[in-house]
Amino acid sequence: MAWSLRALWTRRAILLGDLLQSWADEFMQKACDAVPDPSAARAARAHFNRMRSEVALGQYLDVLEEQQPLFAEHAEQLERSTRVLVYKSAKYSVEAPLLIGSALAGANEAQETALSNFGLPVGVAFQLRDDLLGVFGDEEVTGKPSGDDLAEGKRTVLVTLAREHLPTTHRRIFDDLLGTELDANQISILQRSIRESGAVDQVEGMISRNISRSTAAVSGAPLRSDAVASLTQLAERAARRSA
Repeated sequence: MAWSLRALWTRRAILLGDLLQSWADEFMQKACDAVPDPSAARAARAHFNRMRSEVALGQYLDVLEEQQPLFAEHAEQLERSTRVLVYKSAKYSVEAPLLIGSALAGANEAQETALSNFGLPVGVAFQLRDDLLGVFGDEEVTGKPSGDDLAEGKRTVLVTLAREHLPTTHRRIFDDLLGTELDANQISILQRSIRESGAVDQVEGMISRNISRSTAAVSGAPLRSDAVASLTQLAERAARRSA
């Protein structure tokens, strides 16, 4: 009975996703039809189509990663975790929307390049912050239980970096707990392990470097000064958010 109920909710989720994708395509077409310049509309549509493919790939890689019985060697695992982060979230959440909007507004190649160089590192910083919140976030602020990513067994960059610095025995215990039904004490153990590994500081450093890279990309770019100011503010808010 429980399995049938789960299967029903899965089918509902898939159908809802199909419906939302259909609506998104309709709205995108309306936006393109409203643009007087056909080349701008084609450019926007190309960015939109690429975004859909990339996020689908990222979601697939994320699901595939969760099904792996064991972690890969550190370098390979870090590369895989980063690839999921980039395609599942970073491109979709910041870079692609900027490129779609700028194309609809008639942006030239130099402007799109600057926005792309800005958007990707902001998206990476955004997801890295999300990974931290998924482990240490306040449930009343984030809306999901603290340590939720640990119970789900997410092989994030944060988790991958933490494992690298754990002693062998400690890492084995960490791996055994990850992705299981965790009680409050077990979540606390995993959180403490991640903190003591130095992974939190590493990820904070990665966030700061990505934000610096993003602001440098629009500094002196062929964009309006008020747009640059808004983008810089967006970058900081994405990186320093608590929810």
